[in-house]
Amino acid sequence: MSFWHRLVVAGAVFLAVSLAARAVDWLLQRRPLPPEAATRYRVLRRSVTVSILVVGFFSALLVIPQVRAVAGGLLASSAVLGVIIGFASQRTLGNFVAGLVIAITQPVRLGDRVEYGGVEGVIEEIGLTYTFIRAPDRTRLVVPNEKLASETIRNASIRSRETIAQVTVQVPLSTDLEAAVAALREETADEREARVFVSGLDGSATLTVRAAAPNEDAAERLEGELRLRVHRRLRALGVWG
Repeated sequence: MSFWHRLVVAGAVFLAVSLAARAVDWLLQRRPLPPEAATRYRVLRRSVTVSILVVGFFSALLVIPQVRAVAGGLLASSAVLGVIIGFASQRTLGNFVAGLVIAITQPVRLGDRVEYGGVEGVIEEIGLTYTFIRAPDRTRLVVPNEKLASETIRNASIRSRETIAQVTVQVPLSTDLEAAVAALREETADEREARVFVSGLDGSATLTVRAAAPNEDAAERLEGELRLRVHRRLRALGVWG
């Protein structure tokens, strides 16, 4: 068998394993899962995929006799242990192991509302080495899993996905604040755990409206609706011309 023939066989083996990895990835993500299960499956899926690709890559190389001879000698020597220990000491593997720890212990889950390093956001992705936190301005905070697993993080939804939708509005100090608050309380009477109160008096009066929402996405939608409703109600009350 010629070198090029063996190379084609190696390529075919690697392609087959890549397709198998994609098949595993597709099978593991078919079902909608609760947050805790989705987090474990997401990390497991990537771990399995990477493992299959690594095994497939070396299997493809071992089809070539010259490479097989070198690999066999390497595996038979004690140098492998040194390579493994050296690799294990690197941060990359530390982040990988931390990702598995996060998936098992779940201090954070996909969709959790957290605060890390003074930045508030939502856990968008837990990768094999990094976790992505989506901030309110749509930027992403990329945190190494090793840091996330070892440092303090505030999780506002670890027990429940429920969160608070909140909007604030400035009105002139000449406004009848009691009437405005009463009108907005009537407007939000059907919302869960609704609260309306004066939260500031500094150059103008600040009215704050809060209501419970089942999750972060629902809170974002509710805040948009509340802004429109508050504006409409205050205009009808004559607060603005």
